[in-house]
Amino acid sequence: MTIMAGVPQTPGPGQVPPAHLRVTDQDREHVVEHVKAAYAEGRFDKLEFDDRLERAMTARTHGDLMPIMTELYGTRAVSQLSPLPPPVRPERAPESNERLGAAAAHLLMVIGIPIVGPLILLLTGAKTSPYIRRHALEALNFQITVVGATVLLPFTIVGVVLLPFIWVAAVVLAIVGGVSALTEGAFRYPMTIRLVK
Repeated sequence: MTIMAGVPQTPGPGQVPPAHLRVTDQDREHVVEHVKAAYAEGRFDKLEFDDRLERAMTARTHGDLMPIMTELYGTRAVSQLSPLPPPVRPERAPESNERLGAAAAHLLMVIGIPIVGPLILLLTGAKTSPYIRRHALEALNFQITVVGATVLLPFTIVGVVLLPFIWVAAVVLAIVGGVSALTEGAFRYPMTIRLVK
């Protein structure tokens, strides 16, 4: 802590505050969040959690909070009062029209429209729906892989034999992908070259 013209200055980010400096409710809350996160990770049992929680909530100075953070993070506790990163918000559930669009990206291959179906959905619905975009990209990459295999495999005798099996498997996987999209599932095709990101 430095003193300029008789006014104490609060330590900046990354600086350890003096142990005698009084803590704010926000300081206590930051430490409580760290304690809760450590408990959720299974780093100590319920009794240890209760003890640290009580010590954090009744702390009056940084000297009271520093030992708790040192117990959690060791000597890395210098930035002990920095807040935890904000929790990742779960993606909202897709609406019925989004599920239908995502399923169409997969199922249009079944009726003989590979590549075009996912491309149309990428150019239309994917702009407003991350759910459609994710499924359309996965379907597009799979269908590009299947069409590429269809073009390249006939150059080998084994490829000519495998081609019908590849298309049957592709249709089955497209149906599974479509059903997965309708039921709000995440689906990844096996053996797919993901050229489009």
